[in-house]
Amino acid sequence: MWKEFKDFIMRGNILDFAVGIIMGVAFSAIINSFVNDIIMPPVGLALGNVDFANLFVVLKQGSPSGPYINLDAAKSAGAVTLNYGIFINTIISFLIIGIVIFFIVKAANSFKKKEVASTKQCPYCFTIINLNATRCPNCTSELK
Repeated sequence: MWKEFKDFIMRGNILDFAVGIIMGVAFSAIINSFVNDIIMPPVGLALGNVDFANLFVVLKQGSPSGPYINLDAAKSAGAVTLNYGIFINTIISFLIIGIVIFFIVKAANSFKKKEVASTKQCPYCFTIINLNATRCPNCTSELK
């Protein structure tokens, strides 16, 4: 049983999958940092010095009761909050990851070797024949 498991794990597609997951987690951390540390501060500054990470609505007061200066103060007081600012950051991160993955897939597809057609269809009987054929082997029609 151990040998079968080892053979299963050592197959190329499982290793590729594991590497893909690890790279995805690392890429996600980079994008989250990019959004939280690079994109959102200027956007918040342009919108009137708003810190999106601290946009929240208190659903239930904690002890001591609010108003709370920031999200950390509300959490430490035990308040129940609706954190829509963090949700906005997450949506922006998702959109950036989606755009980057789209461009990566598009670039990878452009590097793929274009397949050269090796067959054609007989215009008379619609049989698939070799591209270099001058006569159809099925209906014996002469091909140009």
